[in-house]
Amino acid sequence: MRITRINPDTLHRNPAFTQVAIVDKSSKLVYVGGQNAVNTKGEVVGDDIATQSVQAYKNVIAALEAAGATMADVFKMTIYMVQGQSFTEGYAAIMPLIDRNLPPPTVSGFMVAGLANPKYLIEIEAVAAIDEGVTHE
Repeated sequence: MRITRINPDTLHRNPAFTQVAIVDKSSKLVYVGGQNAVNTKGEVVGDDIATQSVQAYKNVIAALEAAGATMADVFKMTIYMVQGQSFTEGYAAIMPLIDRNLPPPTVSGFMVAGLANPKYLIEIEAVAAIDEGVTHE
């Protein structure tokens, strides 16, 4: 197994995230840079946190697939959300996209003053571990 997820009894348990992730040294790491609510034409999709969260999450999935990874391989996600937006609304919007049979990654969330484009409300980064032998061009 490439990733071991741990939720110690001494820490809070939440089905949305894992407290600790350990990656096997034989794994190849895949870093997905911050994904926003931009479609393939470079257009910002939506002006609300729910719509933008869905697009940003779909972009993370697409980036992972390009590297031969899936959400099952993700052990770390970082979410940046513009101040005044609701993590609860953003999370609720992506719930239909989340496979609840997969163990969740570790997650950190940050409220920020702004992102690279004033229209962006959210940015999601991911780190995945895949088998060493997987290569993509």
